[in-house]
Amino acid sequence: MTASMQTGLPSELKGVTRIRDAVGKALLFLGDTDPDVVVLTADVARSTRTSWFADRFPERFVNIGISEQDMVGFAAGLALAGKKPYAAAFAMFLMRAWEQIRNSIDRMNLDVKLIATHSGFSDHGDGASHQSLEDIALMRVLHNMAVVVPADPPQAYKAVVRIHEEVRGPVYFRIGRDYSPTVTDPASDYKFGELEILRDGSDIAIVSAGPLLAQVLEATEALQREGVDAAVANLHTVKPLDEQGLEALARRTGLLVVVEEHFPRGGLFGAVAEALAQRYPVPVYPIAAKSYGHSARSVLDLYREHALLADSIASRILEIIGRHKR
Repeated sequence: MTASMQTGLPSELKGVTRIRDAVGKALLFLGDTDPDVVVLTADVARSTRTSWFADRFPERFVNIGISEQDMVGFAAGLALAGKKPYAAAFAMFLMRAWEQIRNSIDRMNLDVKLIATHSGFSDHGDGASHQSLEDIALMRVLHNMAVVVPADPPQAYKAVVRIHEEVRGPVYFRIGRDYSPTVTDPASDYKFGELEILRDGSDIAIVSAGPLLAQVLEATEALQREGVDAAVANLHTVKPLDEQGLEALARRTGLLVVVEEHFPRGGLFGAVAEALAQRYPVPVYPIAAKSYGHSARSVLDLYREHALLADSIASRILEIIGRHKR
């Protein structure tokens, strides 16, 4: 590991503002440091930035073609042979390989890492058929699968590298496309499975993950002006879930809101509600995708339609707080 990575700040990320670019850089780092790393893709090498790995390590790169099921089976075989495969595709189309992920990877607890790019509404231009709003639920239900949703480019890079070193077994990385403002401290370390507090507060806790955290943090400024002190937690590891960290938030605030770029059933809201129902029951409210998306000029246009921009998040939270004050 490079000296800069040991302090948590990868020099390779200079000028990188897109989260998929950060993952592409991380795969290059792994290719340089681990000869067992093999990268696969389903005919989307340029879009997933795995083409960078292909250019540098052509002998360790395979384009399976438009056949995600075969890509997953190929990755399972590589893992059984002692390699460390990374299989990359659009999140929506990895879901067509769910049966193979379940039976060939998760059931045997194989060391296969799935890189799911263009998740959520991030593939705004291609419309609802390309926008995955169910994938966290589908991956979280698998017994051995870890589910990671990095907040921004620095965290995505560090998560891929750190998990490669520390986690043996299947991992699903949920990665967006382009919109990914930096909200974490680039110099901080990445701690797999540990809830990250981005803002302290005592009135309400907002739990979120991925690029939406930028909107959540902006919403807290509006809430502050209304006298609401909101904590913000980055749930970058959806599974294994930091139940102790969530319980601490629940005890401190007594009220949680989960904001996610996903349908509320089975996603972050489901994970948080399930945990707190057993550990420390408090009211938990979802702010999530309302329906399927469509083709749009930008991901922010879709956020606006689904009330996921900062002003809508703040307004909804004020409504929730008002309900509990009555």
